[in-house]
Amino acid sequence: MLDAVLGKLARQQDDRVLVGFDKADDAGVYQLDEDTALVQTVDFFTPIVDDPYTFGQIAATNALSDVYAMGGLPMNALTLVCFPENGDLEVLEQVLAGGLAKMIEAHCTIIGGHSIRDEELKFGYAVTGTIHPQRILTNSGAVAGDRLILTKALGTGVISTAIKRGKAEADWIEAATRSMTTLNRAAAEVVRDSYAEVHAMTDITGFGLIGHLREMAQGSGVGLRIHSATVPVLAGAMECVRAGFLPGGLKANRDFAECMVGYADIAEERKTILFDPQTAGGLLISVAAGDSKRLLAKLAEKGVEAVEIGEVTEQEKPLIRVD
Repeated sequence: MLDAVLGKLARQQDDRVLVGFDKADDAGVYQLDEDTALVQTVDFFTPIVDDPYTFGQIAATNALSDVYAMGGLPMNALTLVCFPENGDLEVLEQVLAGGLAKMIEAHCTIIGGHSIRDEELKFGYAVTGTIHPQRILTNSGAVAGDRLILTKALGTGVISTAIKRGKAEADWIEAATRSMTTLNRAAAEVVRDSYAEVHAMTDITGFGLIGHLREMAQGSGVGLRIHSATVPVLAGAMECVRAGFLPGGLKANRDFAECMVGYADIAEERKTILFDPQTAGGLLISVAAGDSKRLLAKLAEKGVEAVEIGEVTEQEKPLIRVD
């Protein structure tokens, strides 16, 4: 829907915009001077877990992720709150406390915000970070021969759906919550400091893995090959797929992007999980082949359970091949 609308809007002319909304990237980037640019993003949504403190943590982790995905350092944030007029204020306090805890962990200062009355709770942040204009990592720089690294397992969408239906098992909830409250800070710091030749980076969120692979392939003018058996999956995610706990976003993602995917003989549930919309998902990193093992080792040293899941090829049809 947004694609259809945004394409009709007038284009603003500002040479300081290094990454704008026309790029389908994770965040906007605006240059201030030779050495500094702002990375700006906004994200908020309805609760996906029952505990309000945990929900606040997840919302903050998710909002911060887009800054990390561009290679930036979060600096400050504005809070966005929609809350029922007669809602329980203890719930609101716990949501705000959970978000604050993650912002403190990220060394990102909350400097204000905006709230409105709404029948349904919604919460998130507008986050501003900084980056050197020559060190921006977009989703459109992948090069044929690169290896693709993923830093978190898939499955938060289907597990969240199971939670809403009261069907999720305790270990599934624990795995999904741990993933959704883990900042991409450590992974982003490794990418910035490892001196690996990283050509492109994005985070896996609502469009699912395939949706973000599609954006990377189209933006970079390349093809991508994914080895489905190596793609990490959260505990319980496959059980959720087989039980039919599929969020509406998964079906929408599949309808939109599957036309660009060619499959080898793989199980249907493996295909399905690749379209699962993620909340606070991991980073997808396109790194030069010669640096992949070193980058994986550096990530492991920082406790990031990253996995090489495929490689970048010359552009071909279909755009994405999954074996």
